[in-house]
Amino acid sequence: MHALHPIFFPESVALIGASSDPERIGGRVLRFMLEGGFKGTIHPINKSETNVQGLQAYPSILNVPGTVDQAVIIVPAAGVETALREAVSKGIRSVQVLTAGFGEIDEAGKLQQQKLVDICREHQVRMLGPNSLGLLNLSNQYSATFSTALNGLRPYKGRIALATQSGAFGSHVYAMGTLRGLGFSKIAATGNEADIDVAECIDYLAEDPETSVICAAIESCKDGNRLRLALLKAAHAGKPVLIMKAGRTEVGASAAATHTGSLAGNDTVYDTVFAECGAFRPQSIEEMLDIAYFCAVTGKLPQNSDIAIQTGSGGVGILMADHASDHGLNLPKLSSEGSAAVLEVLPFAVAANPLDTTAQVTAVKSGVTRTLDALLRHSSCATVFAYLSLIGLSPARFQSTSDELVELQEKYPDRALVMVMLATREVAAALDEHGIPTFSDPSRAVLAIAGARQLALRRLVLYTPAVSAGAMQTLGDVSTEAAAKRVLALAGLPMLPERVCASAEAAVATATDFGFPVVAKISSPDIPHKTEVGGVMLNLQDAQAVHQAFGELVARARRAVPSARIDGVLVTPMLRGGVETILGIHTDPTFGPMVMFGSGGTAVELFKDVAFASAPVSQARARELVDAVTSSRLLRQWRGGPRYDEQALVDAICRLSEFGAAHADVLESIDVNPLVVREQGAVCLDAVITRRA
Repeated sequence: MHALHPIFFPESVALIGASSDPERIGGRVLRFMLEGGFKGTIHPINKSETNVQGLQAYPSILNVPGTVDQAVIIVPAAGVETALREAVSKGIRSVQVLTAGFGEIDEAGKLQQQKLVDICREHQVRMLGPNSLGLLNLSNQYSATFSTALNGLRPYKGRIALATQSGAFGSHVYAMGTLRGLGFSKIAATGNEADIDVAECIDYLAEDPETSVICAAIESCKDGNRLRLALLKAAHAGKPVLIMKAGRTEVGASAAATHTGSLAGNDTVYDTVFAECGAFRPQSIEEMLDIAYFCAVTGKLPQNSDIAIQTGSGGVGILMADHASDHGLNLPKLSSEGSAAVLEVLPFAVAANPLDTTAQVTAVKSGVTRTLDALLRHSSCATVFAYLSLIGLSPARFQSTSDELVELQEKYPDRALVMVMLATREVAAALDEHGIPTFSDPSRAVLAIAGARQLALRRLVLYTPAVSAGAMQTLGDVSTEAAAKRVLALAGLPMLPERVCASAEAAVATATDFGFPVVAKISSPDIPHKTEVGGVMLNLQDAQAVHQAFGELVARARRAVPSARIDGVLVTPMLRGGVETILGIHTDPTFGPMVMFGSGGTAVELFKDVAFASAPVSQARARELVDAVTSSRLLRQWRGGPRYDEQALVDAICRLSEFGAAHADVLESIDVNPLVVREQGAVCLDAVITRRA
C-alpha cells in the first residue's frame, strides 16, 4: 500500500474545528462532506456544541469512541499544534491541516510549521498542508475541502487526477473541467508542502488504478530528484503527466558570472526536466484540460505526427493546417488511391489534405463517415479530424452519423477520430463513451493533439541517469582561464598547449616555441570575460607583435578594472577553421548539475541557440543535445562544407557532464566557450569555472 493511501481513503474522520454554520470554513468542510455522500464516519469536534449539522459532536478527538483514521484540522493557527498532538495521541494515520498562518507568513510561522512536521514524523503520521485547501476523492466521495467551487457544482467521477500546490488554482481547474464535462478521480491541494508535496502525489497517482491522466501545478519544488522519479514512474506506467509551473524567475547575480549561468534560468531547467521525464508543460489551463480530455477519452497517444483533416469549410481546414504546421504535426498528401476513394463518394470534393467536402456532403448518404473511412483506409495518419460545424447541436439529426462514427472508431481502434463541432452535452458524452473526443474550437483541437504527440515522443527518450565517474580529485584553483583549463584537461577535455607569461620577453619566447601566429590573452582571476575589456589579441604574426601585445593587454586590463590582480598574459597557438560551440555546467539549486550545449562565440546570449540536459549524460543523450541545437547543422556538410567530428564533440559533452556531476557540491557553473569542433577532433579555447559562493 502506498504511503499516501490513508490520506485519500480514511474510513473515519475527525473534523477538528467543525461548525454548525454551513457558511463558515469549518462548517463548509463538514457540509461538503455530507453533501458529497462520504461513505466513512464523520466525527465533528467542537468544544461548545454536542450536535453539529445533525451529527454528534465531541469536545476533543480524545472523546471520540473507537478508532479515528484521519484528522482534518481547521482551527486558528495558535490551536493547531495542540489539536495535532491530541490527534496523534488518538492514533490517527494521516492529517490534513487546512489552517493558514504558518511558513507562508514569516519566520515565526516557519518554526511553528516545523513543530507540526516533527510531531508527525515522531508518530509516523502523514500530513497534507498546512495552508491546504484539502482534497477530494471521487471514488469514496470524500470532499474534505472548503473550496467554494463545491457551492455551485460537483465534480464528476472520471480518470483525470489533479495535484496542485495552490488550492485556489486547483479549484479553478477542476471547476473548469467539471463545467465542460470532464471527470476526475482524485484532487489534492498540497499547500505549504511541509510533508506531502505534489511530487509525492504524482508518485501515488502513478500507481492509482482509478487514474489514467495526471494534471499537476507547482510554484516551486523542494526535492528535484523526487519530482524526477515521480514523473518517470508515471511515464513508465503509461500515464500522461501535464504539469504547469508558475513563475519564470531570473537566475541570481552570482549565477550570471558565466554565459551558462545567464542562460540556465530557473524556467529553462524545469522545462528540461519535464521533457526528459516524459511530462508536458501546457501554457494555459485550457490547454492542459484539452490534452487531458483527449488522453482520458481515447486512452492512447498519437503514434505518429501525421494528421488528416476532413472539413466542410475550406477556411477552417486551412486554419487547422496552419496550427498543425506550427506545432509539429504533418499533413501528408492524399495518395492517388485515397483521392480516388474520396471522389467515388463525393465527386465534387477537393480531394486533398485538408479534404474539403463542401457543404454538399450532407446530400450524400453517409457522406461524412464514408469519406472518413477513405482517409483512414488509405493513410497511416494517427489522428483524423472531422469538422462538422453545428450538427452536434441537433441530437436527433446527428444520431445516425454518431452511430456510424462509433462503428468507424471500432474498425480502426489504434487511430484517433476527433470531432470538431458545437455539440450538446448529450451528444459529446455519447461520443466520449466510445473514445471519440469532441472539441468546439478547431485550433484547440489541433493544439491538444500536438501536446499529446509530444507526450508520446518524450516516452521514446525518457531520461536514464548515466553512472557518474564518482568523486574526482579536489577541484583546486580555478580562478583563471589557465587554471580552469588545467583542471578540465585532467577530466579529459581537449586543450591546446598554452603558457602564462609574466613578462613580454617570456611571451615572445613562448610564441617562438609554439610557432606563429599566436593568441595573447590577459590572465586575471578578476576578469572572467576578457573580450569585454579588450583582453584578447588574435593572429599575432611575429615577435614584435607579441611584445607590443603584452604591454597593451596589461594596460587595457588596468584601465578597465584598476583593482584587478594580473598574473600575466596567456599565450597559445592561433587556431583557424572549425565550428565554434559552447559547453557548460549549471548547478541548479533544485535539480542539481545541468549540462548545456549550444552555438558558441560572443553572441551566445543573443541567439540563445542552446539546449540543456541533466548531468551526467550518456553518449546517446549527448547526441540528442547536439541534435536539439539548430546551428548543429553547420557540423554536417552545411552548403557543401566539410563534415566535422561530432564524436569528439559528444565525448567532450560527456566528460564535462561527468566532471560537473562529480563536483556538483562546490560548482556554480562552467563555461567552455568556444569549444571548436574540427574535421578531426575538438579543442577547448577558453574556460571559466565559478565556485559556489
